[in-house]
Amino acid sequence: MLMERVSDSVGAERASPQSPWLRMPVVRGAHRIRLLCFAHAGGGASFFSRWGSLLGHDIEICRVALPGREARRQEPTYTKMADLIDPLFEALKPFMDEPFALFGHSMGAAVAYEIARKCEANGLSHLRHVVVSGRRAPHLPARRRSFYDLPKEQFLNVLQSLSGTPDSVMADEGLLEVFLPSLRADFELIETYLPLPGGILKTALTAYCGAHDPEVDYSELSAWRHTTCGTFKSRVFSGNHFYLQPLPEELALALRQLLLSLP
Repeated sequence: MLMERVSDSVGAERASPQSPWLRMPVVRGAHRIRLLCFAHAGGGASFFSRWGSLLGHDIEICRVALPGREARRQEPTYTKMADLIDPLFEALKPFMDEPFALFGHSMGAAVAYEIARKCEANGLSHLRHVVVSGRRAPHLPARRRSFYDLPKEQFLNVLQSLSGTPDSVMADEGLLEVFLPSLRADFELIETYLPLPGGILKTALTAYCGAHDPEVDYSELSAWRHTTCGTFKSRVFSGNHFYLQPLPEELALALRQLLLSLP
């Protein structure tokens, strides 16, 4: 599934004045396209905190903030994709009034995919592209059994074996207690996820992963081509599951070229 990393910094986040579901630039300038970004399991909006400066002012980075983490830590988390997508879509819809694209990493790739399907089902015409990262195509079976419901010690052992949680978090009982609820909720959401009812995408889709990602290989990445009747492309970058942090120059250039070439 994924080697999910917990963000090891809560970070200073600025919520959109219109919605707690988005973190947007404090100073908003002219831009050509808006990019809505969805993080991995256990990750928050701060995962994309540097993307605005690295991708340039003509791409407006809007980081999706799910309940149960960072500034929304006190809110109940979602454990089922079917329960999340409707309220998330309604919260994001006011920000889909101009050309926009979606980017999701790992669990976020599945969320972005379902939001894209929701956009098309509701006739939203400004969606220009979907970029999925670090996850196999949604119709493929899981590689291993789920572990979200294991007892705490077993859950932590599996989590540590995935090498995605910083040692500073694993060694700090207080931090673990803070992060565990949202981690369990996210793993339940993605480990129980099956594609929701709906049709194939019409929007073009691009799939990325790291060359040494143990959770998705090229054939699993390429299978995303079956989720859309639009243009499909895929690309493998150097690195592992978290090849995109910090945003490497090669990926930043590829994203800029892709997004700024969209109509």
